[in-house]
Order: sequence, then structure tokens, then C-alpha cells
Amino acid sequence: MKGQKGDFVRIHNIILKAEDRAPHLPEDTKKVPLEMWVKGFLQYDAVLGEEVEVVTITGRRVKGVLVEISPVYKHSYGEFVPELLQIGLQVREILFGGEKNE
Repeated sequence: MKGQKGDFVRIHNIILKAEDRAPHLPEDTKKVPLEMWVKGFLQYDAVLGEEVEVVTITGRRVKGVLVEISPVYKHSYGEFVPELLQIGLQVREILFGGEKNE
């Protein structure tokens, strides 16, 4: 996929390799590299996998490997938890007295 100058993109960069991390870190943290993902505006045409430069919304210039064009949020708040629904209903009953106060 090809990005064009001005496209909003996400880049990736390895800041520190695992062997270069500080010795006082927890063991599981020391085993992985320190990575950076940044979103910004592409400064020239490029294809996924190429090293590019972006300008962030705050005006920083950052270089990294182009990994996504027009990135989207891919998070959620997890699976439905029925107990939380019941807690919400109970709290309303306690605070507002249920149907009696409507």
C-alpha cells in the first residue's frame, strides 16, 4: 500500500534493543526492545515498510518505518461483564430509590 505526502500515518521505531536496556529493569522488561509508535503527517510519498519522516500534530519531526496509513483505534473495554450491569442497577436503586423517585 502506498501513502502520499500529507497522509495521516503511523510509524514504528526501535529506540533501544533488548541488550541495550538499563540493568535495573524488571527481567521481563529487559527481554524486549523499547519501541515507539508515532502518528503524524507523511512528508513524502512512501510504501509500507519504508523508513519515512512524519510531522506530528504537535509539530515534532520523527523518523520511523511506515506501518499504517490512516490508522484507526483498535481498543475496547473488554467483554461484557454481567456483574457490572447488576452493580449499576443496584447503585441506581441505592442513590435514587428506583422507580419511586422517577
